[in-house]
Amino acid sequence: MTLVNSLHWTGASLAILDQRVLPAETIYQEYQTAPDIADAIRAMQVRGAPAIGIAAAYAVALSVKQHSEQQPDRWLEAVESDMEILRQARPTAVNLFWALDKMRAALALATTPDTAWSIAREVAEAIERDDLAANRRIGELGADLLTDARGVLTHCNAGALATAGHGTALGVIRTAYARAPLSVYAGETRPWLQGARLTVWELSRDTIPVTLIADSAAAWLMRQGSVDWLVVGADRICANGDTANKIGTYSLALLARAHGVKVMIAAPTSTVDLKLSAGDAIEIEMRDAFELLPDCYRTLEQPVSAWNPVFDVTPAYLIDAIVTERGVAHRPHQNGIQECL
Repeated sequence: MTLVNSLHWTGASLAILDQRVLPAETIYQEYQTAPDIADAIRAMQVRGAPAIGIAAAYAVALSVKQHSEQQPDRWLEAVESDMEILRQARPTAVNLFWALDKMRAALALATTPDTAWSIAREVAEAIERDDLAANRRIGELGADLLTDARGVLTHCNAGALATAGHGTALGVIRTAYARAPLSVYAGETRPWLQGARLTVWELSRDTIPVTLIADSAAAWLMRQGSVDWLVVGADRICANGDTANKIGTYSLALLARAHGVKVMIAAPTSTVDLKLSAGDAIEIEMRDAFELLPDCYRTLEQPVSAWNPVFDVTPAYLIDAIVTERGVAHRPHQNGIQECL
């Protein structure tokens, strides 16, 4: 395999692959401060819930390094300020908050600035390492459900670029394809085209044949009987199994139900938010209208606006299986999600 890493930790900085310019260019930008990494998260230079969490963990480690050297008597106060900046970067992906909470709990054990830096570095590295192991386990458990599948459809990018490596939804597809040939379809995923720019690029680098479709072609593809499963990642999974993912996932799940296609959510347990009982409580990120509108409308005289939510919520009743590294919850609407925890 020729997986590409979205993040590269040097021990003194974090290099982030700019996913906004893929696949035309492969450019890493190096950061040494938490506010700069928060800006990179906000600008979608790094994206995907697990990768956002990992980036935030390393940002906290760098914050500890910076402030423990510059103001050893008040370093924790400065780090807390940086963590608040990171918390504001993106509101929907719960992995961001999960990672920050883990880093805060770890820092509570530090007795000196030097031990704080050592602890922060070790915990951030463990978060990345554990995510990669989780992805590989998710791939195995998810692939077990695709034994008889002839074709799968995925949406957005839940691959190595969105995680520590291997991927969640793409981890399932990678593992399943290694076991037996499988037709793979990817939706383009407007307006950022993560499917067209990232997913098909990732899979092609693995020499996994993949077919790109327009988002609006999904219903007709299902009508042809070309896919047996919709396999996607997640940015937040509620206690009842309702799942937030890239905008368009909900409509695909409705189409899947209408055509007898099964729906699989593949995500690490760090994406599960048991504090939220149902999907109505998830804060859905709204982004700038001009990420959607053509440049020709960038004048005050144009009476054109855009509604640009970047996530939606798929109700648990539309989901056949939630797969995490700890297990599989079948029919979560009926059976709950404890099996995947």
